[in-house]
Amino acid sequence: MEKPGEMTTLTRVLEKLHNKGLDHELIMSDHGRLQNKEKQKIYNPDELKIIKTYRFEGESDPGDMSILYLIEDKEGEIGYVLDAYGAYSTHEESGFDEFIQKIPVEDREDQLIFA
Repeated sequence: MEKPGEMTTLTRVLEKLHNKGLDHELIMSDHGRLQNKEKQKIYNPDELKIIKTYRFEGESDPGDMSILYLIEDKEGEIGYVLDAYGAYSTHEESGFDEFIQKIPVEDREDQLIFA
């Protein structure tokens, strides 16, 4: 049974982000940095912080295993990066894992973002 406010599926989290206007996807650019295509911003790891990480596991298909990083830039803009686990990674770009690992983590409670 789902608890109030519990984020149980990727779709539910993405829907909450959209409703809060926090649905800016960040992708790896050709320059090996994260980019907010919507706002044409390109970031280095030290310009960002991971404020929440969600992991989702598919019940029947290992290909459904995904991770969602909520990321905040120095101006307070929040976006996200979506990836799959390990061999199923959707990021084939060289340096993606190393880039993510360089971003400082400040894990915040759900209610700060989804209240």
